[in-house]
Amino acid sequence: MKTSTSWLLKDSFLVVSLAFLIFVSCKTEKKNEDNSTAKISVVTESTKKRIDSTLQAFVISGNIAGVSALIYEQGQEVYFNAFGYADKEAQEHMDRNTIVQIYSMTKPITGTALMTLYEEGKFELDDPITKYATEYSNMEVYTGVDENGNVVTEPLDRPVTIRDVTRHTAGFPNRPNIPGLSELLADADAMNRENTLTQMAEKMGGVPLWFQPGTQWEYGPSVDVQALLVERISGVPYGEYVRNHVLDPLEMTKTRYYIPEEDREDFARLYIRTGEGELVKDSVTYSNYTEHWPLTRGGSGLTSTLDDYMKFAQMLVHDGSLDSVEILKPETVKLMATNQLADSITERSWLPSKGQVGFGIDFAVRVAPPANAEENHGVVGEFYWDGAASTLFWVDPVNKLTAVMFVQLFPYDQIGLHKKFRDAVYGPYKGENAK
Repeated sequence: MKTSTSWLLKDSFLVVSLAFLIFVSCKTEKKNEDNSTAKISVVTESTKKRIDSTLQAFVISGNIAGVSALIYEQGQEVYFNAFGYADKEAQEHMDRNTIVQIYSMTKPITGTALMTLYEEGKFELDDPITKYATEYSNMEVYTGVDENGNVVTEPLDRPVTIRDVTRHTAGFPNRPNIPGLSELLADADAMNRENTLTQMAEKMGGVPLWFQPGTQWEYGPSVDVQALLVERISGVPYGEYVRNHVLDPLEMTKTRYYIPEEDREDFARLYIRTGEGELVKDSVTYSNYTEHWPLTRGGSGLTSTLDDYMKFAQMLVHDGSLDSVEILKPETVKLMATNQLADSITERSWLPSKGQVGFGIDFAVRVAPPANAEENHGVVGEFYWDGAASTLFWVDPVNKLTAVMFVQLFPYDQIGLHKKFRDAVYGPYKGENAK
């Protein structure tokens, strides 16, 4: 009996000791877990004041009519503000519901639509585009002009692939100053909004490529070809496909090619900067969005609001899903946000002006920290793009931060708005190794 009591006491001590160790372990584990996952917020109260003063200064200078910005961090809204006017003459203020022309910020949406088909196994990135669009079957490559000014060509070294049109290495010409070739491009008029995507392809297919596929990075109509590929591979008109597989699932109801009458009071005017503090209202592009046109471009043409585009950015930072809606798998988003440009592609047009970036699938991808204070601020791993009217968005997976900045300004950001906005968000440059 004495022995049994002794063992009972020892067992009780062991149980209590074990429980205490488990409790301490859990507390330590929780502490370690908190320490390892806790992040210092990027957007603090002082950050917000810095962003406010930065954006407001551009409006006060008269170099922009209006600007708005929205930032999410760790899945929560941490900043919104708007300054100035969506329509200066009408005294319509820039606000959260303002609809803007996003131009090339259409491209990542098109790339996302294309990659939904990739996930279904409908194509491979290294498939030739001629597998789905025979209009490009007889293309040749420009080598110059002869003594009579006629264009001289050579055969393709290899076919243009889908990967080429997702990273802008296809070779499609897009400049007005290439002897002989620019004239052929202008005569083809492939991007006329009266064309269908098929007619666009027929006209593009008759113009020689500027360079051999995969040898250079040159921005151009590649994403419009992606829209055609979506249409061909899915068997559904592109505008309908992107609506059903990207925009509607994310409830991006104000992201459209056409703005109905009832929403036009929210449509911002676009301004052309003609000098310091001098703006002229654009009168050309408005009808692009207030009439129905046959061409649903993949590279341009959508309008959107801050909140709509933020849904798209939040889907990306959350690895392809927003709330319970999955648009892409995490591995697909990772692929899109991975640099696809080999080191051998050294001719990259103006891409180096964006900083230490490569190019993924319809995004610029930051591959190294800023080398100096003059470069655009950003975090390695970020992916982003912008638009001709000086709009901008980025996805920062490290800090789970997404930013959308809207303005309607031509020519494209000649006033340093993008850089100063980024500097306001991340703070002063702290050296090459700073995040």
